Amino acid sequence: MKYILVLLGLLVMTNAAHAQTEPFNTPTSIKRDGVTLTLAQEREAEEIGNKLRCLVCQNETVENSQAGLAKQFRGIIRRHLARGENARQIVDFMVQRYGIFILMKPPLMRVTWLLWASPALASLAGLFAVVLIRRRRQKPPPPLSPQEASRLQELLKP
Repeated sequence: MKYILVLLGLLVMTNAAHAQTEPFNTPTSIKRDGVTLTLAQEREAEEIGNKLRCLVCQNETVENSQAGLAKQFRGIIRRHLARGENARQIVDFMVQRYGIFILMKPPLMRVTWLLWASPALASLAGLFAVVLIRRRRQKPPPPLSPQEASRLQELLKP
């Protein structure tokens, strides 16, 4: 039994020793959408892609969408990053070219105030409807008079 435990221990140690001798290579750059970027630039490209809306899917970010247009947008973002532009410049370029709708979270402007206010307005409209319905609800009918009750009993007799 001791012999088996010793062999098992040696086997575990040789695997650990072998694992330590293998070089751990991490890539310093990534090629995606036809553009080679550093890891930091790739992370920044993904962040920018998550801020922009896919114009085909409309409820997905450029980074998550599988549409062909989203792939083109990812390529544009990466090419601009490779040229040395920062995130603000790239987002401004995309907004200038495709309009404010491309932003997943558009800023509060005169054009978008209704978009931002619509959840609150919808909640207020729902609350108003509930109050209005409750007030208009009919009151229960008054109780029957003794004459009406006797007439009802006569009608219900077989």
